[in-house]
Amino acid sequence: MGKDIASPTLVWFRQDLRLADNPALHVAATDGGGPVIPVFILETADPWEPGGASRWWLHGSLSALSAALKRKGSRLILRRGEAAVALDRLIGETGARRVVWNRAYEPFATERDTAIKASLKKRGVMAESHKAALLAEPWEIRTRNGDPYRVFTPFWKALRNAVDVGEPLPVPRTLAVPVEWPKSDRLEDWKLRPTRPDWASGLRETWNPGEDWARERLKDFLDDSLTGYGDERNRPDLDGTSGLSPHLHWGEISPRQIWRAVEGRRSDLEGNDAEKFLSEIAWREFAHHLLYAFPDLPEKPLNERFADFPWVEDEDGLEAWKRGRTGYPMVDAGMRQLWHIGWMHNRVRMIVGSFLVKHLLRPWQAGERWFWDTLVDADLANNSTGWQWIAGCGADAAPYFRVFNPILQGEKFDPLGDYVRRWVPELAELPKEWIHKPWKAPPETLDRAGVRLGKSYPHPVVDHEHGRRRALDAYAFIGKGGS
Repeated sequence: MGKDIASPTLVWFRQDLRLADNPALHVAATDGGGPVIPVFILETADPWEPGGASRWWLHGSLSALSAALKRKGSRLILRRGEAAVALDRLIGETGARRVVWNRAYEPFATERDTAIKASLKKRGVMAESHKAALLAEPWEIRTRNGDPYRVFTPFWKALRNAVDVGEPLPVPRTLAVPVEWPKSDRLEDWKLRPTRPDWASGLRETWNPGEDWARERLKDFLDDSLTGYGDERNRPDLDGTSGLSPHLHWGEISPRQIWRAVEGRRSDLEGNDAEKFLSEIAWREFAHHLLYAFPDLPEKPLNERFADFPWVEDEDGLEAWKRGRTGYPMVDAGMRQLWHIGWMHNRVRMIVGSFLVKHLLRPWQAGERWFWDTLVDADLANNSTGWQWIAGCGADAAPYFRVFNPILQGEKFDPLGDYVRRWVPELAELPKEWIHKPWKAPPETLDRAGVRLGKSYPHPVVDHEHGRRRALDAYAFIGKGGS
């Protein structure tokens, strides 16, 4: 059926909450001439629906997108429910003969979108999807045998050689509007933000969701932190990372925009800072390619030998980890930072993850679920890939015998103790020599610092050497085939 240029086009926003470099929006605005109706559907059938921190971010991002569309003379239509049903109703209400969207790669999303596209085409409604969230489609970067890459370094090399990152698309100049707008839900009625209790004060102090702030954060990073990124990105006591991860997850900025902006600064830089940062963008690509190839990645270990890993039932240890009360300052600082601002430095994510999985022998899925609920940048591909890497059961995984020592990690990456002092204030008066191991400090030092172990700050929930040995024994059991 031919396209009726007078009929509206529905632009189905998902994790692409921006106007610039948005292929679906660009096509709707420039190809056809009919009215453009932007739509966001709060999907209720997704088994991995957003956690608490992500819902807070989503409210802010949708509010920002709505305001940006309003400045263009358009508006954002909000609906809640099963996406297929919501789209059917909107087509009936508006007479739309075309639906466009940008692709998502989570298992639920690909299955849903395939079914919706087939159903729409069967009814004579044009359905188009576009690449916007990745630099390369998961089926485009493969090994010589046609298999998905399971090791990052060759994947990064293949991506670097295969992808020609073009110029980002501009914001559409105009968006044609319908004669009559369909009804929209009120964003406030979705109750995405917490109220009783309101635990989001730290999120509000730290973050500004939306496309404008994403661009501003990128500019600040390029101006202030890209130089030296290769060295400083591992230091949680320094402002050495981009802070773009939640903006990137929600599609307030595209990987193409970031890539081109970094490449534009390369001539001004010495060393490999730009390349190192681009490799981090590539790691995100790697994670999404893995999730597309292995849909069970969030639930099941990629290495099947780990299916019967001898995890320990330690609910007290898990709770101490969540609350930042393990007795290991670097771990506790990270977990408190996570709870307060919905984000944690990547180096510290590895430290706290290793502690949960290896020192406490709790299953990686428990940590994955906690991160999913508390991270503003909770991304199914990144989260599951990262936790499987930490546990040693995923693609390109850390060797099982690598058990991060939280004391040495703290001393190396937070040498003055500033990160711990910020997030574990009860230890703030300890000298740097003891701040990462307060249980070893002389009694008089603890007294002067006002630290009372077991009262103001806990004793370690597990001895490091005992935890390390127990983890190595468990991994050796798997290495022998579980026999």
